[in-house]
Amino acid sequence: MSNVVEDEEDDYMSDNFINSSKDVRPGIPVPRSVKASYEKEERQKESNIKNRQKSLKEVEQERRDTVLNEALSNKNKGFALLQKMGYKMGESLGKKGNGIVEPIPLNIKTGRSGIGHEEMKKRKAEENLENYRQKVHLRKQTEERAADDFRSRLRNKKEEHKVEGDLRKSQRACLHLDEQKGVSCPREPWYWPATDPKEDDVETDEDEDEVEHEELSTPDKLQILTSYLRDKHFYCIWCGTAYQDEEDIDSSCPGTTSEDHD
Repeated sequence: MSNVVEDEEDDYMSDNFINSSKDVRPGIPVPRSVKASYEKEERQKESNIKNRQKSLKEVEQERRDTVLNEALSNKNKGFALLQKMGYKMGESLGKKGNGIVEPIPLNIKTGRSGIGHEEMKKRKAEENLENYRQKVHLRKQTEERAADDFRSRLRNKKEEHKVEGDLRKSQRACLHLDEQKGVSCPREPWYWPATDPKEDDVETDEDEDEVEHEELSTPDKLQILTSYLRDKHFYCIWCGTAYQDEEDIDSSCPGTTSEDHD
């Protein structure tokens, strides 16, 4: 009896074969048939996963694209009627050949919304955009008007301060020039700077129907007082000069207002 033990063929249903097919450690020999079977199994798994990932909607889209990309044949009733009337593939429609060449594209609706919903959404989006633009425009106009009003108030306030300063300067000049000429009492109380005396309350027996004179505004007082200084003392507060006579002030002074001296 021979002592040599013949190699038994591999049992592909045995545990040794199954375990060896999954053993991928380097250096361990794997039979070619086992390796091919393992690769086939992996490819089958990948194919199954890929097929399961496709939804019904995707499958329908693929079928639809395939049919739409195919050219029309004689099996299509509409195309067959066109050929009977003399139409040839690739030509334009119409008696003069100025019509369309390609068929009108399909606009397939796959959602569950009603007819006209997309148009309504588009129109509403355009209305919202227009309303937004109007709001931005109105806000911009409001901001511009507010800025103009603010600048106008600042300008008016600055002009008021300047007029008040010119009036005080005119009052001091009037007091000084009147005293030089021996005038002891101003023509009007406001011609000279106020000394802030405590005024006594004087009761009058005037009738109630008598109209009281309104107090002059600061610009009116300035105009009256500067005219008095020019006529009486030949003096201009903006020039800061007392001229010799009327002819001298008329010829040498630029004018009777502050703007004339700018």
